[in-house]
Amino acid sequence: MFNYDNVKNKKSTFISMTSLTEEEFEIFYMYFKKALDDHNREKNYNFSKGGRKPKLKTDKDKLFFILYYMKNYPLQETIGYSFGMSQSQANYWIHELSAVLKRTLSDSNYSPERMPRELIQQLEKENLPNLSIDGTERRINRPKNKEEQKKKYSGKKKTHTVKNNIIVGNNDRQVKYLGETHEGKKHDKKICDEEKIMCPEGSNLYADTAFIGFKINGVNIVIPKKKPRGKKLTEEDKENNKSISSVRVIVENVISGIKRCRILKDTFRNTKLYFDDLVMLLACGLHNFRSHQRHQSY
Repeated sequence: MFNYDNVKNKKSTFISMTSLTEEEFEIFYMYFKKALDDHNREKNYNFSKGGRKPKLKTDKDKLFFILYYMKNYPLQETIGYSFGMSQSQANYWIHELSAVLKRTLSDSNYSPERMPRELIQQLEKENLPNLSIDGTERRINRPKNKEEQKKKYSGKKKTHTVKNNIIVGNNDRQVKYLGETHEGKKHDKKICDEEKIMCPEGSNLYADTAFIGFKINGVNIVIPKKKPRGKKLTEEDKENNKSISSVRVIVENVISGIKRCRILKDTFRNTKLYFDDLVMLLACGLHNFRSHQRHQSY
């Protein structure tokens, strides 16, 4: 049966199960413990009244459980068996601890901003002149409703998806902004227009050709030049595009780091309302935590 004590001394196994090193886990646990205590207090939970012994015996086991679920995304029946509990108990703990994890990341300031006005306030404080924006899609199970099928079918991915736009700091590789979760059919630029993305005046925002036509007052939108129909790009245009791509690769690397959590990489199965948005937020926050801890060690 899995638990924290059984795995903590197995370095490679621990990382593959949680996406964190043991040292990072211990640091993150300090934030998690406070958030869990606050959560239990608000819910008026009292675990000293007796009853059956809990399957997740310690708070570290609870953190280990939810990180394992995010990183590996097993079936609920499978994770329940692995932790010595029923599928219904596993379902309960997944949603209960996801809420605690969200609170942990928010309280420790690792969650990305969700509102454009809060984003611009944060970026002005950090004074980051170079940013990148990109959209990322995730596969979902085929919806049963015909209208939902049509809305969430992505012609680009040839399957049903949901998508988010993210903004990344090029210097610190942190996710600064996470947009709302939209149907896969919607275009990246249209999402930006609807969400009214804002960045500080004078900043540079690197994007790909999906954002052609997108504008923010006072912001330099840097986009590669698209090859004209029936013509070729000049050597100067090719060099310029190459230079832009060398900067934009940062956002691609960040997306790869976010999708270290297989809950975003595998076909998403959960049907609880808004849970698809929540797990994206959690994965971005976990990436920000890992990135911050590992940047400090350099």
